[in-house]
Amino acid sequence: MKEEKQQTINEEEMKEAGVHYGHNKTRNHPQAGYFTVKSYTELSFIDLEETAKALEVALNYIKEIVKKKGSILFVGAIAGARTKIQELADKYNFPYVTNRWLGGTLTNFKTLSERIKYLKELEEKKKSGEWQKYTKHERKKLEDQMAKLEEQFIGLKNTTQLPDALFIIDPKIHDTAVREAQKMKIPMIVVLDTDDDPTLVDYPIPANDSAKSSITYILNKVDEAIEQAKKGK
Repeated sequence: MKEEKQQTINEEEMKEAGVHYGHNKTRNHPQAGYFTVKSYTELSFIDLEETAKALEVALNYIKEIVKKKGSILFVGAIAGARTKIQELADKYNFPYVTNRWLGGTLTNFKTLSERIKYLKELEEKKKSGEWQKYTKHERKKLEDQMAKLEEQFIGLKNTTQLPDALFIIDPKIHDTAVREAQKMKIPMIVVLDTDDDPTLVDYPIPANDSAKSSITYILNKVDEAIEQAKKGK
């Protein structure tokens, strides 16, 4: 089993995906030093040995959650992450956020649930034909309202309880999500770069958190881990 994991997380493949590219040295966070390789260029590089170790720990944790039939909320609003996050979450029926994080998503979950319930009611009334009793102007207002709610809550519509963990791409962009998870004591698995503080999260994965190829590599490994866990491996 150990041999299989070593084959799965391959440093050469990570290099090809650009996982090792960090930020300009002037942007490096002091706490990121342990996974930052010394270089003679202005650009920082990530120690892929550290990435491999951290990724294996994170994947094992994800497997634990999946085996217990828990829920992971995937968060990735940056261009390089959106499509892959949505595909992965949809594949396993997990919640996701690929648009702007709504303040209070975790800390004011009751209100979030009420808004989602209202969205579903609007959809049901439209489907049943109940909207026909309204004027054209009133129906247009309802359509606009429903479209706005749909945009806000896409990926969260089937959420009935707080997640067991968050999986976040780039904690700096999603700092509100990080703070809310900390407040609610929800564990975080986070893909972060040399400009981020890994001590703020539970399972930091050092990697290029902006390049699509790097993000895709990490999420493919997450996909494999979920698949294995569902098969009881």
